[in-house]
Amino acid sequence: MTQQKWTAADLPAMTGRTVVVTGASGGLGLVTARELAAAGARVILAVRDEAKGNKSAAAMPGTTEVRSLDLSSLASVRAFAAAWSGPLDILINNAGIMQVPRARTSDGFELQIATNHLGPFTLTTLLMPHITDRVVTVSSEMHKRGHIDPDDLNGQNRPYDAFQTYCDTKLANLLFAFELQRRLTRAASSVRSMAAHPGLSKTSLASHVTGLSGLGQKILVALFAQDAEHGALPMLYAATAELPGGSYAGPDGPGERRGYPTPVQASEDASDERLARRLWDASSRLTGTGQTLTPAR
Repeated sequence: MTQQKWTAADLPAMTGRTVVVTGASGGLGLVTARELAAAGARVILAVRDEAKGNKSAAAMPGTTEVRSLDLSSLASVRAFAAAWSGPLDILINNAGIMQVPRARTSDGFELQIATNHLGPFTLTTLLMPHITDRVVTVSSEMHKRGHIDPDDLNGQNRPYDAFQTYCDTKLANLLFAFELQRRLTRAASSVRSMAAHPGLSKTSLASHVTGLSGLGQKILVALFAQDAEHGALPMLYAATAELPGGSYAGPDGPGERRGYPTPVQASEDASDERLARRLWDASSRLTGTGQTLTPAR
């Protein structure tokens, strides 16, 4: 008997529930926000470009709201969190950047680690007292190529490689998600920390990449990628399905490039508890958050 494939049609009724989706003005975040709003959730699109966010929200069904959030700026993250009131059922850390030229943020952080890890780390820890159900952190199969040195998150002691740095941040996402679950468990909280990856999906994430790397990615996408509607399914699955905390969802097809969502395995490095603790401590020092966790019970 063939097992039924999970799709957006399997989303539970979300009426009365509040969800924040970062990076929801385009790509996978837009699809995720749209499907949750269609299921009845109140969806907050946390976006860097409010005009683009408002345009995206206007085309969605249900109840939506657009709020400004630039994950590369700790001031912006803190302002977003400080303005939050009331319960937040689900936080989906979807926003990210890929393979950008070397740059520093206003806080002095390397841009990719700031946007993909330190920003979501800060946002999650600051919002934790409000979160009632789960946190979903979006990673990538590229995490398997990642290497993390918690003592040098900003890459000051090595030459900058844009692709390798992206892979490093995706490993950081999983280390964070799994360590968050361990801390929630120790705090006897019912809140769950989940992770997901979209496989290979057609989005604009790497559209700016040029040269041989850009050409190779364009060919790979053209031959093997799935559309954003399917790419968003693992995030929706991780956000709503009855899965244990610490689950990691991805596509069920060959190489986890495409298909329908299912629990998948992370790399050995992503499950390294000592490395995860070191990363948490380093992230806490850099951001000034996360020293203590105060989750909802």
